[in-house]
Amino acid sequence: MAAIDKVKVVVLGDSGVGKSSLTHLIAHKTPINKPTWTLGCSVEVKLHEYEEGTPHQKTYFIELWDVGGSSNHRNTRHIFYLGVHGIILVHDLTNRKSQENIQKWLIEVFNKENYSKLKKNEEYDAEQFAGYSQIPVLVIGTKLDLMGESHNRILKRSSFICNEYGADEIFVDCQQGRSLAPGTSSAVKCSRFFDKVIKMRYQNQTGEKRKMYVNATSPIKYFRE
Repeated sequence: MAAIDKVKVVVLGDSGVGKSSLTHLIAHKTPINKPTWTLGCSVEVKLHEYEEGTPHQKTYFIELWDVGGSSNHRNTRHIFYLGVHGIILVHDLTNRKSQENIQKWLIEVFNKENYSKLKKNEEYDAEQFAGYSQIPVLVIGTKLDLMGESHNRILKRSSFICNEYGADEIFVDCQQGRSLAPGTSSAVKCSRFFDKVIKMRYQNQTGEKRKMYVNATSPIKYFRE
């Protein structure tokens, strides 16, 4: 039995933006039938082929930590941010406020130890979090199917985080499996993001294979024969 290496990606965004539907779509490649509100955190797992089609191809587990967006848990969510290797920021394309709030989510995860002490409306400061620049970020806009006539106008509006942080951004309809179908631009960007997370996590790894064990931040252990 050989352990499969894994990385931890937190999925963050306001309540109701569709994080649970998104994580299910990414992990299972099919829409979820009846999404429910996430209380605390739920974890989906995806098998990902790192640098597929190259001599470096290798299978990894991607843990997608879907963190509940309720403000009631604002001061306790930091426990889910321990040992994070990548961040997916999710906003609702029909709700501009949810896009603006992804800055606050980035503040929360980067300042997890002292977040409860921050001012409620403190703004994102790129210089303040320069030390976290090695953590890859992907921004995903959901509910593409509900865009209506504002479709073209909103898709042209890039988020501040994408401009400031150099993050990719994709737009999806979580009720359609084809939104992340292999070969689509969204699927390519998503795969590229996971490759980057894996590379950053293991870039300092020596030639000796590292074994991953259960720890306080990861309740799941995976094996393959």
